[in-house]
Amino acid sequence: MRREFLGNGWKFPLQVTPSGKIAQAHSERRIEESIYLILSTAPGERVMLPDFGCGIHDLVFAPNDTVTRSQVVQQVRQALVAFEARIDVLEVEAETAPETPNLLLIRINYRIRENNALGNLVFPFYINEGA
Repeated sequence: MRREFLGNGWKFPLQVTPSGKIAQAHSERRIEESIYLILSTAPGERVMLPDFGCGIHDLVFAPNDTVTRSQVVQQVRQALVAFEARIDVLEVEAETAPETPNLLLIRINYRIRENNALGNLVFPFYINEGA
């Protein structure tokens, strides 16, 4: 069952079907891919949309501490509220595991406005890449 009101568009990352057409994403999957796209894009990366994206990329070399994790949570929430109008952001958390101190797992819980369906995803973000 397709729910056209949730959107259709090119699959992210861009893929080609065996028949040579550009692969499409639909419904909840389209929203999830949109969230990944927003979080993967740094502001200024897109010439025609210089404000689009998430400011977490400025924190790549920040220390893995509570201040950085709080900034990540704030930046993710701001970006999703600004650029994904189909969802309500319920909760954003950033945590790290002791065995991988340079990896932040950003957990996002959201509600799709059109049908009140709940969704969640985990976005991996690496900090201290130069370390």
